Amino acid sequence: MKFILGKKLEMSQIFDKKGQVIPVTLVEAGPCVITQIKTKEKDKYEALQIGFEKIEKKNKIKKTMKGKEYKYIREFNLQYIKDKLQDTKAGDKIDVSVFQEGDKVKIAGISKGKGFQGGVKRWGFHGKSASHGVKHEHRTLGSVGSAYPQRVIKGKKMPGRMGADRVTIKNLEIVKVDKENNLFAVKGAIPGRRGTLLEIRG
Repeated sequence: MKFILGKKLEMSQIFDKKGQVIPVTLVEAGPCVITQIKTKEKDKYEALQIGFEKIEKKNKIKKTMKGKEYKYIREFNLQYIKDKLQDTKAGDKIDVSVFQEGDKVKIAGISKGKGFQGGVKRWGFHGKSASHGVKHEHRTLGSVGSAYPQRVIKGKKMPGRMGADRVTIKNLEIVKVDKENNLFAVKGAIPGRRGTLLEIRG
């Protein structure tokens, strides 16, 4: 299993050998550093902790930043990959070279926040018809309650805050890898805005 942290840069497009357009998302992947290997004996669970984007400590360090060398720190479960990490130790680097063109990856990130939205945008309700007698009601929900149990049932699809959720997309294909600039291009779209932190698993 391959894994790395990265950042979403932007969307672009490339052409394949047949001249067809392929929409791609550019991702800055790593370099990441293994900060800690957690074990059952010491930490009661197995995980690999990696850091991304080293913080440049200039003049004064805030109390909250003490002991933090990296802007982003994430853990990956070791249950499925511990057999392949025999020689791995804290301080080792993980960069984009672990991936190759044609690899399928799973990418997780936080989707764009869209604020408070109505039922039509949030859940895809079609609203009411625009026929005679419908006034100021075109995008309303309609009935949300019932005679019994005299309350709105939990989980009812209603207006509310939309987006800013963790989204995982599987089977994304890596189209190009640029080892010099720590970049790779993924076919299709991935969650989040520009600069969103991504967890990439191969």
